Amino acid sequence: MAKHRIYTTSVASVYPHYVSKAEKKGRTKTEVDEIIRWLTGYSQEELEAKLEKQTDFETFFTEATQLNPSRSLIKGVVCGVRVEDVEEPTMREIRYLDKLIDELAKGKSLEKILRKS
Repeated sequence: MAKHRIYTTSVASVYPHYVSKAEKKGRTKTEVDEIIRWLTGYSQEELEAKLEKQTDFETFFTEATQLNPSRSLIKGVVCGVRVEDVEEPTMREIRYLDKLIDELAKGKSLEKILRKS
């Protein structure tokens, strides 16, 4: 079975959409970056390097050696799919990221988005 095309899509090509979605709702690029860093364990410099290199989603998550253990607390539906039910690991990570960006755009506090309370 062929891989979903999102796997070979560069994170950098989708990243501006994450930022735009957040900014339309009064949130910031800094908050988007914080969410991505929380999820993946990348430093800001590593995140920027991945974006600059046009790293695809599959590699982006495969190379994220410090995936946040609290990400399993992310629940809910994004794009009509319940994220906790996604079985394929890379797709689940992508859906986690989508869900976190959705929560940011919906006005949730960063503390709640990052599962700190």
